[in-house]
Amino acid sequence: MNLARAFVTVSGLTALSRVLGFVRDMLFAAALGAGISADAFLVAFKLPNFFRHLFAEGAFNAAFIPMFAGRLEGEGKAEAKRLADETMAILLLVLVVLVVVFEIAMPWVMLGLAPGFTDEPEKFALAIDLTRITFPYLLMISLVALFGGMLNSTGRFAAYAAAPILLNLSLIATALVAYYSDGIGAGHALAWGVTLGGVAQLLLLLANLSRASLMPRLLWPRLTKGVRQVLRLFGPAALGAGVVQINLVIDLWVASFLPTGSISYLYYADRVNQLLLGVVGIAVGTALLPLLSRQIEAGDQNGANDSQSRAVELVMVFCVPGAVALTIIAGPIIAVLFERGAFDAADTAASAAALVAFATGLPAYVLIKVFAPGFFARKDTKTPVKVAVVGLLSNLAIMAMLIWSLGHVGIALATAGAAWINGGILCYILIKRGHFKPDARLRHRLVRILLASALMAVALWAASWAMARYVPDTKLFEALALGGMVVLGLAVYAIAGQVLGAFNLADIRAMVRRRAPTKGT
Repeated sequence: MNLARAFVTVSGLTALSRVLGFVRDMLFAAALGAGISADAFLVAFKLPNFFRHLFAEGAFNAAFIPMFAGRLEGEGKAEAKRLADETMAILLLVLVVLVVVFEIAMPWVMLGLAPGFTDEPEKFALAIDLTRITFPYLLMISLVALFGGMLNSTGRFAAYAAAPILLNLSLIATALVAYYSDGIGAGHALAWGVTLGGVAQLLLLLANLSRASLMPRLLWPRLTKGVRQVLRLFGPAALGAGVVQINLVIDLWVASFLPTGSISYLYYADRVNQLLLGVVGIAVGTALLPLLSRQIEAGDQNGANDSQSRAVELVMVFCVPGAVALTIIAGPIIAVLFERGAFDAADTAASAAALVAFATGLPAYVLIKVFAPGFFARKDTKTPVKVAVVGLLSNLAIMAMLIWSLGHVGIALATAGAAWINGGILCYILIKRGHFKPDARLRHRLVRILLASALMAVALWAASWAMARYVPDTKLFEALALGGMVVLGLAVYAIAGQVLGAFNLADIRAMVRRRAPTKGT
């Protein structure tokens, strides 16, 4: 299993998914704007995703993948598949019960999730209806995550990385229906798009499991020895993921009391910020966990440290300049992507301010994705919980200081600040335990990445100044100017980075040719 090869596969497919996601969100903005329907739908979309991170991509896979990969490495495919079948039986039982309970109790759930909606009965009732439609998505996407973990552990990364593309295509189709019907029933159409997208993702993963001879068997749920081991790891990981989700629930809870549109502003800003987080951070984290798990199981500590160093290097090459660019040209990005239909200039300004705040934490969000596997691969799911609690308390403290003066922007800044605290502590603990020692190549290149990003910032600031004064105020010219700024920023960074030694273009070409990066400075 090759980290560079896996990164190229996952990041390439994730990039395609994110591009489709932007198309989807552009249609969201045009059809829903930032009003009642938008806020209600975005809450309905968020709730199953909260639990998805708890049962699927976050805690569950943090517990399951090291066990599955370890059994695959040590006992073979048949024993690993048996563990997966036994685990799926328990997971499916829990998910079915959870979905049924939440469908019945949705009015009380919504009262706790978005209490500010009660001041607008129409919004509150709509949020309940839409969430009842989207919540079964939780069951399907959790199984998708389990199956994706199995495929990733065997070096098959493409199917799981491609699955979100199907969700985005489903939402694009339903958003088009909503847009061309003048917004009539837009929220309901999009809610059904979420659930149908989940069905499509599940079918894709099942087809790939069948080709890999890993097709799951439906067993009667039993607490076997292997399942109990997974659950012992899952418990602390679930607490940690739960803390992260509590952070998100608190953000939503507070935003529900802010003026209508605040939830939408945060959503659109976060979607732009999530581009690099998904393409780079999640891609590296997805590839790194099974790789580290197998290296540690084989006793290859030097290899594990090299993998961790290369992962940090990879994400910083992309995320530092990405964060700088987002803070400088946030306004043009939001305007070009979303300002049309029901989404006006005031919505653009409010969303851009939130994007600047989110972008200050972008490298930290990504580093958390890189450092967490260093614990999970060693079957330590407790330490990240303790660190997550510190992050939660930090988020609350920062938000309490900023919310009254900055509104929704204060929520975004609190999220960014808490991410830096969380990522910094994870890094410190790994280093202190001897599980991560940044090598000479990483230390050498980090300083130069910062210098190259600073030069790019100067170029983008000058281009932004010129755009504001000389580019005609039309969508076509704004889009062309934004494209020009992106090309300029990339060119300046690429040239400066190569000259300064921030990265070696030969490494990138090696990844594209699916070889590991070259070693050395």
